[in-house]
Amino acid sequence: MIGWEDIYKVLAAMFPLYTALMLGYGSVKWWHMFNSDHCDAINRLSCYFIMPLFTFDFTTRINPYKMNYRFLAADVISKAIILLAILLWANFTKKGNYAWSITCFSLSSLNNALVVGVPLMEAMYGPLGENIIIQSSILQFMLWIMVLLMMFEFQSAKRSLDSGASSLESATNCESTIVDDKSKQTSLLVIAKIVGLKLAKNPNSYACSLGLIWALISNRWNLEMPIIMEGSVHIMSRAGAGISMLCMGEL
Repeated sequence: MIGWEDIYKVLAAMFPLYTALMLGYGSVKWWHMFNSDHCDAINRLSCYFIMPLFTFDFTTRINPYKMNYRFLAADVISKAIILLAILLWANFTKKGNYAWSITCFSLSSLNNALVVGVPLMEAMYGPLGENIIIQSSILQFMLWIMVLLMMFEFQSAKRSLDSGASSLESATNCESTIVDDKSKQTSLLVIAKIVGLKLAKNPNSYACSLGLIWALISNRWNLEMPIIMEGSVHIMSRAGAGISMLCMGEL
């Protein structure tokens, strides 16, 4: 039975996050402390420094040799079913479209696991809940974020290629079938390059991969992270949850 003490633990874990969220919203909407340039600078700081170290910090805490593979398999299957259903809706219904399929998949499947999930699950289930949500976030960064980026870049590249093909057709008066064939051949190469560059520039992917590598090494040979390295990570990662919620409030 859930008691008042359990409810208080959940509220105590979640209230600080929404405090940061409301501060971000109020600083832009009510107090006009930040303009769009300021918000962009804060977002870039969070994207390139704070959140990667935040992700790395949490990823190094797990033991990859004792992961819950049934939970991970269930997570993959559930998200794959959602993705398939959304793609079927986008391709075989009149109201469906590719842009909305990306948004629906992101909102329904890719929650902010580390920022919101860790304090919530830890308050409800203790260390076990924290460990489970970190495992889910690793799979999210290693697989599903990549799928989402590929979908998004395919859509962006497809728009630009369609507009380029239309201008080429009007300028040269070629037959539309020839232009379509050329655009399709070119699109595959262009999309592959764009996706590759975007993935290479994603700092959270590197942070998750490096954190997982360190977790494998440290748990295999019982190593501890050097204090100088641990301090360098913590000094930025401690701001991860607060700055992330502040940025969401600003948006």
